[in-house]
Amino acid sequence: MTAFGSWPEDFRSGFACFVGRPNAGKSTLTNALTGAKIAITSSRPQTTRHAIRGIVHRPDAQLVVVDTPGLHKPRTLLGSRLNDVVRETWAEVDVIGFCVPADQPVGRGDEFIANELKSVAGRTPVVGVVTKTDKTQPEQIAERLTQMTGLMEFADVVPCSAKSGYQVQLLADLLVAKLPEGPPLYPDGELTDEPEETLVAELVREAALEGVRDELPHSIAVVVEEMIEREDRPADDPMLDVHATIFVERQSQKGIVIGRGGERLRQVGTAARKQIEALLGTRIFLDLHVTVAKDWQRDPRQLRKLGF
Repeated sequence: MTAFGSWPEDFRSGFACFVGRPNAGKSTLTNALTGAKIAITSSRPQTTRHAIRGIVHRPDAQLVVVDTPGLHKPRTLLGSRLNDVVRETWAEVDVIGFCVPADQPVGRGDEFIANELKSVAGRTPVVGVVTKTDKTQPEQIAERLTQMTGLMEFADVVPCSAKSGYQVQLLADLLVAKLPEGPPLYPDGELTDEPEETLVAELVREAALEGVRDELPHSIAVVVEEMIEREDRPADDPMLDVHATIFVERQSQKGIVIGRGGERLRQVGTAARKQIEALLGTRIFLDLHVTVAKDWQRDPRQLRKLGF
């Protein structure tokens, strides 16, 4: 027995992480495995900024999936910090899933990651994962699998689709098989160990990223200033007041996020509020402000303030 109850003798528990170049489908896969929206997803690369943990509960195992930022050649201090997050995570997990999207040829970015992974592959098993198979034909998937196996030695290779669910369960089985035997690490039913404020900030950032110009995503950061339960509400209809600040790097970007007459910021608020209410299971009032923090991606002091 543990604080989390009893478990079978051959129960396995441990940590897995997905790596890959930006936009390889890592966050969508994390959400598919955990069955809940833990990581934010976006069509824009480098959306993920934190190593967010999602927890998969099974009768035979507990798999903790760490969703990391995409590894890339950094152009800013923020980029370097994100790469550090990835490498630190590799050193701590029991198994690594290396993701390559089926709809794009294997390229120099994948070779860069494979070369980095070779340093840990001796002590940590690496599973090759061809993602987004729903977007391609069988011959393309076969070609991607061939290209991938040419990159490095894998413990297993599996094609899957987080969107259609194709072979997601098989991937979970392969990852679980690589975990050490041991008791559960988290209470049953818990889906993530991330603070609610972090998840809420990420959902606001995801909403702010939708449909804006290419240079904006890396310039947006969100900080939740406070989350407080509103007083004088009936017990059966509580409401949470969420106050968040969206930081951009330049005045012109502030205009893009707010939009004409505040129209765009209202859309961001509406989209984020739905996701946050689903996450927290309660009605919320979302108060958003947009502030300029000049060139924060290159400023160590501002990066610390924003949580990087």
